[in-house]
Amino acid sequence: MKAAILREVDTPLQVEEVQIDNPGSREVLIQTGATGVCRSDLHFLEGTYVCPTPTILGHEAAGTVLAVGEQVSYVKPGDHVITCLSVFCGHCEYCLSGRMVLCAKEDVVRLRGEPPRLSQGSETINQFINLSSFAEQMLVHENAVVKVREDVSFEVLALIGCGVTTGLGAVLNTAKIEPGSTVAVIGCGGVGLSAIQGAALGGALRIIAIDTVETKLALAMEMGATDVIDASGGGVVEKVLALTGGGVQYSFEAIGTKQTAEQSFEMLRAGGTATVIGLIPDGTKIELDAGTFLRRERRIQGSTMGSNHFRTDMPRYIEFYLQGRLKLDELVSQRLKLEQINDAFEDMKQGHVARSVITFD
Repeated sequence: MKAAILREVDTPLQVEEVQIDNPGSREVLIQTGATGVCRSDLHFLEGTYVCPTPTILGHEAAGTVLAVGEQVSYVKPGDHVITCLSVFCGHCEYCLSGRMVLCAKEDVVRLRGEPPRLSQGSETINQFINLSSFAEQMLVHENAVVKVREDVSFEVLALIGCGVTTGLGAVLNTAKIEPGSTVAVIGCGGVGLSAIQGAALGGALRIIAIDTVETKLALAMEMGATDVIDASGGGVVEKVLALTGGGVQYSFEAIGTKQTAEQSFEMLRAGGTATVIGLIPDGTKIELDAGTFLRRERRIQGSTMGSNHFRTDMPRYIEFYLQGRLKLDELVSQRLKLEQINDAFEDMKQGHVARSVITFD
């Protein structure tokens, strides 16, 4: 099969032929239908976060089951599935307490000494967060997929696999906003726009979208934002405080920088909660004023993949989409082929797109 391989950090991906193994006892072989290009992939490509190389990036995908291992009963060949990086073992402490997104991931990868899932001749190709979707096929553990209805395009389903689930889940699962609340979302890429839609679904009375790109702010209004702030001129916190008369009850940071994380906390009113969604580089120190942090009962928290229960969350998101209550087609800025993967990353860095989607015919 063809796959886009990262061989060295901060170098273009190379589309090459790769061998993929047959499914093991609890594994599923998938023909990739579409995969989104997420900023998280860019972080690993640029070396902000480290993964072993050579590897096939990509983690936001959907496709068709080609074959299953002998112990798999959940899906069968022909089923349409969404993959999720929140693969769960089902028997660790986190899984048993209902927090599968924090799973210790026991028994979901192949053991040392077993043949690799991906290879090129005698060389092992590393699998990226148990998925590696920048490829024509994927070989994953059965607990990395959710079976879905077949009348929705793979392009839409792929977005649900990460960006949509991360954004909606941060609002509805992690923060659990109340109807009538005031919300601010910093960053209007795919995740931020999904957070805006999550706030609208959750009944927020006021939703403030913050970004530096005019086209993204316009799209945010289409997604449910009631107000927008152009951050290019600075003074973001002051603008939010003035607009709301004292701050928001909930803020969501969807970029992944020290500055925006600190801003998400500073724009809170007393008793408010800031949720950091973006991937901030390891070792970064977030600085908060101890007085307002302790005495005004403001909080800041992280959210991993929207605190999801993806086998129940994702089918519900599909139903919201089919009812017209969740806009997903509008998130797809462009459709590209695998050979154009590096163009997708360049467009992302330039801030031109909400989401690029790689399609496989």
